Amino acid sequence: MVYLVEVPSMEEGDIQAQTRDLLSCLERTMAGAGTDKSRLLLVQVYLTNMARDYEGFNSVWDAWLPEGAAPSRACVEVKGLAKPGWKVELVVTAAVNPDLLA
Repeated sequence: MVYLVEVPSMEEGDIQAQTRDLLSCLERTMAGAGTDKSRLLLVQVYLTNMARDYEGFNSVWDAWLPEGAAPSRACVEVKGLAKPGWKVELVVTAAVNPDLLA
């Protein structure tokens, strides 16, 4: 199992820009840990403004996921994240793929 936390590398941009950035970073981190997005088991999504950002997050998320590979997911609104400009944070659990380990 791999347990990860991922945040955007930037504080600027709307939820879609931050989500694309965060998912790009997550893919690199998962690859280094011997897994990929097809092996996600559980994702916890933290949004700072559910009303404003839920649909925008989902549009990027849904396009990023391989078809049929959606993990269990919880999405909650939080008062704030570690940096004031961040709009999203993910906590991820994924299965390791022994074939991807170097």
